Amino acid sequence: MTDVEMEYTRLGSTGLEVSRLCLGCMNFGSGAPWMLNDEAASHEVLDHALDAGINFLDTANVYSRGESERIVGDALADRDRSELVVATKVFFGMGDGPNRSGLSRKHVLDQFRASLDRLGLDYVDLYQIHRYDDDVPLDETLTALDWLVEEGLVRYVGASTMPAWKFTRALYRADAENLERFVSMQPEYNAVDRHEEANVLPACADEGVGVIPWSPLAGGFLSGKYERDEAPEEGRAADDEYTRERFTDENWAVLDEIRAVAEERAATPAQVSVAWLLQKDVVTAPIVGPKSVDHLDDNLGALDVSLSEADVSRIEAPITPRWPAPGKDS
Repeated sequence: MTDVEMEYTRLGSTGLEVSRLCLGCMNFGSGAPWMLNDEAASHEVLDHALDAGINFLDTANVYSRGESERIVGDALADRDRSELVVATKVFFGMGDGPNRSGLSRKHVLDQFRASLDRLGLDYVDLYQIHRYDDDVPLDETLTALDWLVEEGLVRYVGASTMPAWKFTRALYRADAENLERFVSMQPEYNAVDRHEEANVLPACADEGVGVIPWSPLAGGFLSGKYERDEAPEEGRAADDEYTRERFTDENWAVLDEIRAVAEERAATPAQVSVAWLLQKDVVTAPIVGPKSVDHLDDNLGALDVSLSEADVSRIEAPITPRWPAPGKDS
């Protein structure tokens, strides 16, 4: 067990206390070659995270078609629920045929019940829309989420990965109709994927919305496990084209600076990458996705890494954030 002391903060402008690191649970399943596909190993990571003081867990119904939620639920069965913050999501398809995806009232409510059953819980702390649904009236989605809160089945609602104008539209509509508003946003955000600095992050800062970045290590790229001009033989990039697309000259330049800072700080590239996120005022808790206890301990070590303004400037110099970024939602 690492001897790093866990830190806690409030989720955006709410009173909800969450750990500075959120445990991402997408790897706990068998839906892709790079996932754990090992329930015992998944439980080992989950238990280690909880024992280290991480109280914030993020999963989704679509992660291995519910397998991740079930594994998380099994791990929480004997834990004190009052201290835990469990988050899950809805939007993507959970089967073929009509009404099996999106943010219609039917799909949201049906999938919430299914998630609750898999998690083995009486309520979910944070229920998030995984994407914006252009095909469903916004009010239909917002009223469905509001009903879940009114019924005591959900404590807070959040959102993920969308253009700022759609997100702020949802916030203002909720305010106008006295409906539950989104308290959090999950954007892709790390030292090489910085497009959200030109999109949704300023809106989150203005609206008091908590930011929970996914892919803080850019699919493992920022851990330093890959090298220039070498085809990846293992790790996520070996099977995932999205991760390989990060192998650009400017991204390698960022990684060079991260490696240099890590050496100077007696830290690892992964720790410096997560520490870079932690020093951003808008960020509540990066979502780390370790696949082993050793990887988790390395992530936890980021809490002890302090970066100077000069360090941050070096890491950020190679990239100018732009929106829309190629291949991103716009």
